[in-house]
Amino acid sequence: MNRGQILYRAAEMLDGRAAQFVELLGGGARSRRELDRSVETLVWHAGWTDKLSQVIGTVNPVAGPYFNFTLPEPTGVVAIVSPEETPLLGLVRRVAPALCAGNVIVALAAESRPVAALTFAEVLATSDVPAGVVNIVSGQRKELIPGLASHMDVNAIDVAGCTAEEIKAVEEAAAGNVKRVIKVAEDELSPYLIAAFMEMKTVWHPIGV
Repeated sequence: MNRGQILYRAAEMLDGRAAQFVELLGGGARSRRELDRSVETLVWHAGWTDKLSQVIGTVNPVAGPYFNFTLPEPTGVVAIVSPEETPLLGLVRRVAPALCAGNVIVALAAESRPVAALTFAEVLATSDVPAGVVNIVSGQRKELIPGLASHMDVNAIDVAGCTAEEIKAVEEAAAGNVKRVIKVAEDELSPYLIAAFMEMKTVWHPIGV
């Protein structure tokens, strides 16, 4: 519930600075649509935070005196490569489900237009997101992506913003530390995208005497 309130607050803060972000995105109707869709994405994911266990989890039928539950849990530290084409919406579309799932995020802003993403970090910082939960960095992709893919403390990497050549390099580097590589379409808005940022834990519980 608290996670949902924080995401709602982030949506309010982003909407409150709409004029600034539209200007950072270049102005015009297209930039306004990108801003509005970013706000809607945060609100949509805020509504899912207290429903994930019911929708993604399940009670498994077993032949024995046990209850068997499958429950979603956060993956841990998730690296995100933001798409270049939509520097704000592309980032929000990946950060929101990862946050909804309860992960810590290291996000790489779009190399060509990083200012909107870095300003979005201010929005998160004033929305009660705990310090260190979302880390947005900027720089050259060719230098940062290999480090994210090979880092032992990163549990998964989302390659939504990578080229085919970069994805291949990420998969090769991630294979060395058994890191999950998340490849889900950028525009897909689904609870199963949130599930891509989660691990499924199965618990056995004996039926009471």
